[in-house]
Amino acid sequence: MVDDLDRQLIDNLKDNSRLSFADLGRKINLSPSAVRERVQKLEDTGIIQKYTIQLDNKKLGNDLEAFILLKVFPGQLIHILKKIKSFKEVKEAHRITGSQNIHLKVVVKNQLSLQELLDQLMVFSDTNTFLILSKL
Repeated sequence: MVDDLDRQLIDNLKDNSRLSFADLGRKINLSPSAVRERVQKLEDTGIIQKYTIQLDNKKLGNDLEAFILLKVFPGQLIHILKKIKSFKEVKEAHRITGSQNIHLKVVVKNQLSLQELLDQLMVFSDTNTFLILSKL
């Protein structure tokens, strides 16, 4: 069971997963060893699954981010699920309900890169693409 202190730990780790146990302890009034035990429990139970970084895609040379909705052609679902895993441009992929089957978040270098990705996806599905203008 997750209590209020665990939630505070999680919130602080979401803001900065590189905080030391001592820094986390100061923020929520726990000793570093108590923080370490709680974080270990959250990891062991699978509540914390991994630590990651957030990148500035533009500084890495990727100027476009987009959402792509896919309506998979009959008989192509298994094939496209395998193919999606091979695209380095795909940052998130979700099976969804509704008139489309799959929702992708992609990061690409430019319009030509987006076009090339869409060309590969159109073999398996109809696509509907939305450029991301900014994050709120």
